[in-house]
Amino acid sequence: MSTSPDPKALASGVLAGERRALARAITLIESTRPDHREAAEALMHELLPHTGRSVRIGITGVPGAGKSTFIESFGLHVLEMGKRPAVLAVDPSSPRSGGSILGDKTRMEDLSKDARAFIRPSPSGCTLGGVARRTREAMLVCEAAGFDVIVVETVGVGQSETAVADMVDMFLLVLVPGGGDELQGIKKGIVELADAIIVNKADGDLAAAAARAARDYKNALHLLAPASPHWTVPVLTCSALARSGIDEVWATIASHHDTMDKAGALAERRAAQAHAWMWNEVSETLLQSLRDDPRVELMLPEMERGVAAGRMAPGSAARQLVRTFRGQR
Repeated sequence: MSTSPDPKALASGVLAGERRALARAITLIESTRPDHREAAEALMHELLPHTGRSVRIGITGVPGAGKSTFIESFGLHVLEMGKRPAVLAVDPSSPRSGGSILGDKTRMEDLSKDARAFIRPSPSGCTLGGVARRTREAMLVCEAAGFDVIVVETVGVGQSETAVADMVDMFLLVLVPGGGDELQGIKKGIVELADAIIVNKADGDLAAAAARAARDYKNALHLLAPASPHWTVPVLTCSALARSGIDEVWATIASHHDTMDKAGALAERRAAQAHAWMWNEVSETLLQSLRDDPRVELMLPEMERGVAAGRMAPGSAARQLVRTFRGQR
């Protein structure tokens, strides 16, 4: 029977920059076993004082925008700048089997070969937003291990993808050449959360189209409220494949970080994120406790059948389950 790892020993390995310890730590925090959850909380207690010194970047985009190619080119540029990138790439889990492809390392072959970088694919599971529930903790573990640029790649654009904005300092939206009309096909909430829009694939025959698309996106942004009063959202063009324009993207990220930090908005944003994170954990913990309650477990099948058959209103069934969990009739 497997036992929980020693949190203090694992924390020492992470702080020493041991890759095996880092991988084991993330595996631990992703585990749903009760004993592992206790060990993970103890681990986070050890590591928390050593976190918070990285630049946290979220990246999302339309299908086919070349997010993985962009992240690899960006990561290689970050390495050239003398920094260490960690990529937390959330893969889509199958709603039927629960499995996921976990293919990001093969899509970022050059970056994954560099020992100074770290790529961790994680299945999103059933978590809203395509962001694995423990991605926040994985991000902190990477910070404690000495990685100073953390990239969270989300599954793709959708209503729930706004979840990534609750854990990063800067949110990048990667698009492809096409024109401002394409903004109509993207959820307005996603665009409003963007701190920068990047038109990828600006090379070859698409270079002129990318320039036109960037102008159209800039015009369209005037109709939307900015994510922050301290920052005007820029629209950039780049070619991840040719690795052109990536230096401008990095300069924009550095400018955003400095601007928000000097305005006090960065600290405010992280504090608000931590507050939201706490309440999300409260919700998740209460829901799991309710599901694990033997009294609820006993009556749940009958309730589900009643709701499915239309004999009981879902709201009535939910309240009855909660009352049973609280020990009320």
